[in-house]
Amino acid sequence: MATRSDEAGNAASNDGAVFYVKQSGVGAGPGTNASAGADAGAATSLIGADEPCPFLTDELLGSTDPASAVPAVFDCVPDFDGAPVTWDRIRELHRSCAPNPAAFGLLWTHCRIVALLARDFARRYAFRAKRQGLSGPNEQLVVVGGLLHDIGVYRVFAADGTTFDHDRYLFHGLEGWLILHENGFGERIAGFARDHTGVGMTRRDVLDEGLRLPADDYSPRTLEEELVMYADKFHTKSTPPTFVSPAAARRSARRFGEAKARRLDRFAEKFGEPDLEELAAACGMEIRR
Repeated sequence: MATRSDEAGNAASNDGAVFYVKQSGVGAGPGTNASAGADAGAATSLIGADEPCPFLTDELLGSTDPASAVPAVFDCVPDFDGAPVTWDRIRELHRSCAPNPAAFGLLWTHCRIVALLARDFARRYAFRAKRQGLSGPNEQLVVVGGLLHDIGVYRVFAADGTTFDHDRYLFHGLEGWLILHENGFGERIAGFARDHTGVGMTRRDVLDEGLRLPADDYSPRTLEEELVMYADKFHTKSTPPTFVSPAAARRSARRFGEAKARRLDRFAEKFGEPDLEELAAACGMEIRR
């Protein structure tokens, strides 16, 4: 169970938005989009020199002024008290929970990558939904959920602070749920931590597999949670961190039964598949095939 949350196109341009998603086997390439809120080429990194992956920039947030030093504010994502969540608050929560800088670097990088992938899945889904007269996901909430979904992993590091305690790893979703409630983020955001493991764990899964979790349903409950859970399947916190191809993600899901593999396939049909080549190269990471 320790690996559940770790593993398992420009078919038509969405007004030219930057995508790392492909649909129906059609490869994707990056574009530019004024409506995305930032020129990707002009984006300024929010990451210090001691943090890996400088490719992950303000553009991830859709900042209206990527060159500005003003912290990003997610004005469509209030916390429990109604205050908008900010990028700085999320990053500082990661720092305060991390047992050491290496753990922070590992988790902060992974969460930003998941947020970026989930954001692009959300944009692709929203484009298709709009054409059908339907509403799309809250993109800001998707990004916040991606940035915070693994916050509980900090509480399941082994005593050395560099490896995971695999006996406790199963609880990282609940630990994250507790951390986010303890820090005033509220249930709407805390749910991303609680309900992202694997392709969703039902109460029946918990009972049938004899998992040491409270008997409950840990499946995504909203469209935004589905997007983050799905994006999480395409990047691991392994040593070294790697991207995970759709084929490898399916193999991982299948280890837990054909029903899990079929569920992943349904998400792929709903949200598309990531085109990881350029993103992996920009991050200097390999892709698990």
